[in-house]
Amino acid sequence: MKVILRKDMETVGRVGDVVTVKDGYARNFLIPRQVAYEATESNLRQLEEEKKQHIRQQDRERKNAETMAVALEKISVTLKMKVGEDDKLFGSVTAQMIADSLAEKGITIDKRHIELEDSLKALGIYDVPVKLGGGVTSTVKVWIVRE
Repeated sequence: MKVILRKDMETVGRVGDVVTVKDGYARNFLIPRQVAYEATESNLRQLEEEKKQHIRQQDRERKNAETMAVALEKISVTLKMKVGEDDKLFGSVTAQMIADSLAEKGITIDKRHIELEDSLKALGIYDVPVKLGGGVTSTVKVWIVRE
């Protein structure tokens, strides 16, 4: 049976692909879960419209991410932390702490989008990368200072 995929499936194909799968797999798994629909003439026309809408949605997301990236480049975050000997922090600075301090400045970013290789455990200035979606990445300057 030929079906049109609505979602990316690792073993089958990508969104919008017309693929041939076994009848039972299509009827019992793909179509009920709305991962795919049957490849008919009307559905092929609907696929073209969905592709256009998907492209428009991606363009909107990319533009929003680019404007957010410009705003993030201008912002720096200062975190006051308790330190011990040799200027080592008690604890560490996490992505959640950075997300919370950005929220105080009016920018809401999910902590999962903040890309810290490791927790920050020393005083200093750090450039922390932030993924914004649409393939756009920005950096936030994080100042860790003594409390």
